[in-house]
Amino acid sequence: MTLSSPAAAAASRPDAPVGPGYEVVDKSLTASRALLGVIARSLAPVMDSVTLPQFRVLVVLSNFGPLRMGELALRLGANQSSFSRFAERMVAGGLIARSESTENRREVIISLTKEGSRIYAEVTRARRQEISEVLSRLSGSEQETVLAGFDAFARAAGEPRADETLILGI
Repeated sequence: MTLSSPAAAAASRPDAPVGPGYEVVDKSLTASRALLGVIARSLAPVMDSVTLPQFRVLVVLSNFGPLRMGELALRLGANQSSFSRFAERMVAGGLIARSESTENRREVIISLTKEGSRIYAEVTRARRQEISEVLSRLSGSEQETVLAGFDAFARAAGEPRADETLILGI
């Protein structure tokens, strides 16, 4: 028996996705690998001082400003007690700072240090440059298609838009 299309053939595989069609998931995986390459290249110069999970903390703090420890852990999808130990390593590395809340002394506030901000800015600048170079190879209509797709994907993932974080003064 022959199947009529590559998507139909893929759908018969045991690892075929449940939910959106195979082609949507497959093309998204391909795009994610391309973006992972951009991410890896942008992080390479700072990998001696920050890991990918640590960089995600810097991204969240850059987007939302200082956060209570529990709220930061929640935004990262981490368990607060294990995140506390993780955060201590970042404090020791000079990437983030811990302080008592002025409203409740039992609450711990986590904020970026100058070094954490510098690393975030350096990586983001490199990533922005490389993404710009990739997008410059597309036509205007292709760029609009990518824009719409990435906007929808980020929204579904719960990631704030860059212009929303600018409201916070970041």
